[in-house]
Amino acid sequence: MNVHIGPITPEHAGEVLTIQRAAYLQEARRYGAWDLPPLVETLKQVRAHLGDGTPSLGAFDGTRLVGSVRSRVDGERMEVARLCVAPDVQGGGVGRKLLHMISAKAPAGVRVVWLFTGAESEDNLRFYESAGFVRVSEHLDAVGIRCVTLEQEVV
Repeated sequence: MNVHIGPITPEHAGEVLTIQRAAYLQEARRYGAWDLPPLVETLKQVRAHLGDGTPSLGAFDGTRLVGSVRSRVDGERMEVARLCVAPDVQGGGVGRKLLHMISAKAPAGVRVVWLFTGAESEDNLRFYESAGFVRVSEHLDAVGIRCVTLEQEVV
């Protein structure tokens, strides 16, 4: 597989939503929560987020979108949001490439890149920590799942 990372736009929203739902099903099963925000986000919401000017990237194998990541910027902080990889290509480094590239796309003035994942998602936690993110806090999300927030300073 020869994956390249590039920008994604509102025109990619349908493909993004398909991969996102497939990728987050494992988390839904783990927590018994079928109303996770990535699973109930609408096409209209994805399209709007992809058009809002914040960094969004896709991983392409030829013309096939196999992963995506979006961000939200708030002053000196940028959230890595909706990092997802198609289930049939997970474990091949696509997520790591996306995470590295979105962090590198932090706009000027952003000092911290942050994200969160479920506290019981040990594989996710190991992945983020191996990429240099550090656990900073825990919270309950909107559907009552205990989550861990991780951060990384922008260099």
